[in-house]
Amino acid sequence: MISFASIAFLTVAGVVAGTIGAAGGITSLVAYPALLAVGLPPVAANVTNSVALLGSGFGSSLRAGRDLRGHSGTLKKWLPITVGFSLVGAAALLLTPGEVFEKIVPWLVVIGSLALLLQPRLRGAMERRGKSLPTALVLTIGALVAVYNGYFGAGSGILMIAVLMLTSEPSLVRANAIKNVVLVAADILPAILFALSAHLVWWALWPLLVGSWIGGLIGPSVARVVNPNVLRVAIAVCGFVLAAALLLGWM
Repeated sequence: MISFASIAFLTVAGVVAGTIGAAGGITSLVAYPALLAVGLPPVAANVTNSVALLGSGFGSSLRAGRDLRGHSGTLKKWLPITVGFSLVGAAALLLTPGEVFEKIVPWLVVIGSLALLLQPRLRGAMERRGKSLPTALVLTIGALVAVYNGYFGAGSGILMIAVLMLTSEPSLVRANAIKNVVLVAADILPAILFALSAHLVWWALWPLLVGSWIGGLIGPSVARVVNPNVLRVAIAVCGFVLAAALLLGWM
C-alpha cells in the first residue's frame, strides 16, 4: 500500500543517494535497499532504481561543465562504447537468467575499489616504466564495465572512475565529472527499455527520481571541497561495503 511515509522516505533516500553518487560514491548502496524496504521485490527494485537514478546523473551533469573544459576528447572516446554496451547489459537483465553474472559482480566491485585505492601507486609504477595499458585492453575493460552498468549498475561508477584514473584522467574530480556525464548518457536507453517492461514501479520511481536529482546537484560541490585522497579512500570503502553486501545477499 502506498503511503505518504513511503514517499517521503524514498525522497530523502534519493537525496542522500544522489549526493553520494554525484560525489563519486555508490547511489545504489542507499537507493536499492530503500526500495526493498518499502516492499518492492528485487527485480522491480533493480529496474526502478536504475530509472530513478537518472535524476542524479542529470543533476550532476548540469554541474560538470567547469571540470570538463578541454577534455571533450575523453567524452567522445567513452560515450559510444558506454552507451552501446550498457544497452546490451540492460537487455541481458530482462532476457536472461543472471545467476552466473551475479556471482562475479562482487569481485568486480572489489577489483575496481582496490584499483581506485591503489591508483597513485599503480599509475606511478606505469609512468616509471614508461608504459601505459594497451588501448584494446582499456576499451575492452570499459565495455565490460558498461555491460555491468546496464545489467545491475551498483558500483559501476567506481569501476569507471578506476578505468579513467588509470588511463587518461588522473584527477579524481575530473574523472568523477566525466563518469557522471558518460553514465547518465549510457543509462537513458536502458531506462527506456526498463520503462517498457512490467517491472517498473511508477509510484516509487517519482520520489526517488526527484530526490536523486536534488542530490545530483549537491554532490559535485561535495567532491570539489573534500580532499581528493580522502574522497578516493571513501569511495573505495563504499565499494568494499557494496561487495560485502552482495556476497552476503543483503542486496
